[in-house]
Amino acid sequence: MLEIIQKSFLLQHWEFLVLFMTIGYFIVQLTRKEDKDENKNSNKRNNDDEMIARDYRLDHDDHGENEDDLTPALEEIEMIPYGGVQVKLSGGVDEFYNLMNDRRSIRMFSNKPVDMEIIRKCIHAAGTSPSGAHTEPWTFCVVKSDEMKAQIREIVESEEYTNYTQRMSKQWTTDLSPLRTTYIKEYLTEAPYIILVFKQVYGTRSDGGRKTHYYNEISCAISVGILLCALQAAGLSSLTTTPLNCGPALRTLLNRPVNEKLLVLLPVGYPTDNCVVPSLQRKSIEDIMEVY
Repeated sequence: MLEIIQKSFLLQHWEFLVLFMTIGYFIVQLTRKEDKDENKNSNKRNNDDEMIARDYRLDHDDHGENEDDLTPALEEIEMIPYGGVQVKLSGGVDEFYNLMNDRRSIRMFSNKPVDMEIIRKCIHAAGTSPSGAHTEPWTFCVVKSDEMKAQIREIVESEEYTNYTQRMSKQWTTDLSPLRTTYIKEYLTEAPYIILVFKQVYGTRSDGGRKTHYYNEISCAISVGILLCALQAAGLSSLTTTPLNCGPALRTLLNRPVNEKLLVLLPVGYPTDNCVVPSLQRKSIEDIMEVY
């Protein structure tokens, strides 16, 4: 038996076995460390969202509630007759298509002043958007102060530098390269206005309790679409941006409540005389529509 053990392959080559086991151990530990670091960074970035979600679940747990005590967030609503669409474009849907097909995202803004009343009317139009249970979970923050625009640009460029150099994948930055975008965002201080759209994760009931905001993100996204249409109709240009990891800092800068989360940031104004945009082609109707 002893002779068999002495002649065994593993015993004769024990030093290689130890080496392979050591290498394997360090590979496993390195992988675990990378996973932990990635999870740590992800958890840090999403900490605010997790806190909101946790509080939301705690405050809206229906278990144990008496159904007789439940009341709707909205007061009793009268149902009124509706005769269909009353206001129509003279050119119909073709006119609307031509209006929207003319819309382009720009990054070269003129310092030509824009009447605040126009901005107000565009946001008023965005407020007509449908929303889950008519919760209207949006806040439109209009920034015209040069000082605050400079602070917004500092926050965004700082995070975008990290995004472009560390967070974003090589494929992501490669896909963006034809559009010639970088972490430098001159338009944030050049545009007359910046509109920051915040989604309200939850609201407040008349009795002081929290009100569920169903489908708050998609509701706000629809309102942003209407806002883009209104801006285009007013002859204004814009750029839809979703600055990665900037939400908490921008929310703090604007002193917004904890139930709000930044969804979209829109610089708004007129294009410069030398403004250029990528020569992009949109998909045909055949590529985006299926009939059943």
